[in-house]
Amino acid sequence: MKICVFGAGAIGGHIAARLAKGGADVSIIARGAQLAAIQERGLRVLAPDGEIHVRPRAAATAAELGPQDAVLVTTKQTALASVAGAIGPLLGAETSVSFIMNGVPWWYFDHEGSAREGTRLPLVDPGDVVRQAIGTERTIGGVVWSACTVVEPGVVKVASQGDRVIFGELDNRISERTQALAAALKAGGMGARASADIRAELWTKLIGNLANGPLSTVARQDIKTTMSDPVLYEAAIACTEEALAIGRALGLKIEMDARDRTARSSSIAHKPSILQDLEAGRPMEVAALFEQPILLARELGVPAPTLEISIALLKHAARAAGLYNQ
Repeated sequence: MKICVFGAGAIGGHIAARLAKGGADVSIIARGAQLAAIQERGLRVLAPDGEIHVRPRAAATAAELGPQDAVLVTTKQTALASVAGAIGPLLGAETSVSFIMNGVPWWYFDHEGSAREGTRLPLVDPGDVVRQAIGTERTIGGVVWSACTVVEPGVVKVASQGDRVIFGELDNRISERTQALAAALKAGGMGARASADIRAELWTKLIGNLANGPLSTVARQDIKTTMSDPVLYEAAIACTEEALAIGRALGLKIEMDARDRTARSSSIAHKPSILQDLEAGRPMEVAALFEQPILLARELGVPAPTLEISIALLKHAARAAGLYNQ
C-alpha cells in the first residue's frame, strides 16, 4: 500500500515509522530541519515497545512523490489551507485522504444525517479551500491517541503506551479502505481500528483537549503538574462535564464519568500540543480545538461557563505571543 504522510512532526513521524515498520510503501512530506534529518539519517522513534529506525522517502513537495493509494494529513489545523494548495500531485482517481488531527474537523456535518447536514465551518475551513481541493468523497476521519514529541530533528519520543489511530468514514460505514489503513498500522505495532461512529471518537478525544489544553497552557505546566492544584483539578472536571454536554447535544452517544476521566488524565506528565506550540513559537490551533466547540455550545444553548473562561484566557495568551490573530 502506497501511503504518504503529509506532515512529519511528532504524530506524523510516529505514524510514518509504524507504517514503514509494517511493510507499507511510505513517503513523507516534511520541511526544514526535520526533512533534512530524515533524508540524511532516516527517522527514529523511541517508544515504550522499543526503538524503530526506518528510511522512508522524504520530500518537500507532493510533486516529487506522485499519486498515492492514501494520504494521511497529520499537520496542525492551522496548516490546512497550505495542505489544500499543495496536495494535488498526490491525488489519483482512488486516493483517500485521512485527516488525523485534533479539533472539530471541516467535514464534521457532511454525511452526518442530522438537521445540520452540510453545515459549513468557516472558522476551520475559511472559504471552503480544503473542501474544494479534496472533497468529502475522498475524506476519511481520523483520531490519534499518542503523547509524543520531536526531541531533535528526525527523532520522535513516545511517552505513552497503548497508542492508537482510529479511522472512520463520514457516513459511519465500515469500509475496505478504513480497514486497510488500520491493518497497515497494526502491522507496524501500533493500535488501530475502523470505527462506525467517527464523530463520537473525535469528541471523546476533544473532551480531553478542552479539559486539559487551556488550563495547562495558561499554567505553563504539564498536565500532571497542573492537576496537582486542587482548584484547577475541579476546573478540569467542570470542563469535562461541559464538553461532554456539548457532544451529547450534538447527538453523540458518549459514556464517560467526568471525575474518573480527570483522575486518569491527571497522572500524565505530558504537555498538551497547544502548550508545546506556544513554547516553540508555532501557530496555535485555537480555532478548531477551542473556538469552534464554544461556538457550537452557544448555538446549541449548552451552558459552558468554565470552558468560556479557560478558552478566553488561552486566546489572550496566544494573542500576546503573536501566535493567534482572530
